Amino acid sequence: MNCQTNKVLVVLENAGGWKQLMLSLNVGLLALYLFVALFAPYIAPHDPLHADISLRLQPPSSEYLLGTDQLGRCLLSRLLWGTGNTLAAAGAVLACTVAAGTCIGLLAGFAGGWYDRIVQRILDGVMAFPGLILALTITGLLGPGLKNAAIALVLVHWVGYARIVRNMTFSLRERTYIAAAHTAGAKQGTILRRHILPAVMPTLAVLALLDFGRIILSIAGLSFLGLGAQPPVPEWGAMLSDGKPYLQAAPWLMLWPGIAIMGVVLNLQVLGEMLQQQIKKAG
Repeated sequence: MNCQTNKVLVVLENAGGWKQLMLSLNVGLLALYLFVALFAPYIAPHDPLHADISLRLQPPSSEYLLGTDQLGRCLLSRLLWGTGNTLAAAGAVLACTVAAGTCIGLLAGFAGGWYDRIVQRILDGVMAFPGLILALTITGLLGPGLKNAAIALVLVHWVGYARIVRNMTFSLRERTYIAAAHTAGAKQGTILRRHILPAVMPTLAVLALLDFGRIILSIAGLSFLGLGAQPPVPEWGAMLSDGKPYLQAAPWLMLWPGIAIMGVVLNLQVLGEMLQQQIKKAG
């Protein structure tokens, strides 16, 4: 996806106005996702948990715009509510991941010594395993559920941020202006907060924007496997899992949540690449 996105961005960069149009469209799409996530209870046409077996597997119609699922529940309402559940879980994972990884990385890179060595060994140990496999294992130990899936993903994803921030901090602490701050009597906390953290923030912003899409995929993947959101909670991955047995008879059960996942992940990927290009130009 990265290679294809980069090719698109190169074309848009040469096109000038088209790049601005693409940026506006992607920002608008992200705003739409966030709007739906926040206001799903007010815009959903039906109760997402209300089941009516007599209406099961109804195709899209004027009453049910996206059709109904195997229990006769409104698919549009479940998709709207699922947007909030999926993005909220992914957002919580991202916030905890960035906060934990940044704090640990800053302290390890700036303090050095035994603390840095311990942190690096922990990072090496966690990163020795495939992230999704490790998340599956942790979720299996904690038990199925959206909360436990989020905890597992935090325990897996923080290491990437910690390593990047640690390496950047280790390099920045040797800069002349950091030495000057030391000489002026600035405390270590002040140096980290005022000098080093602002220097790593642009990189963190790009990484977080790109990682948000990957976390959404991971949340949906765990729910699809039955380890994330549990019935009857509407969530994109769980909706895909519910629709799998009816793929031929009612393909719309998997079509709409699949489009929702693809749309937001591609949207975040493009925005992340654009932000990265702007930071490179500014630097």
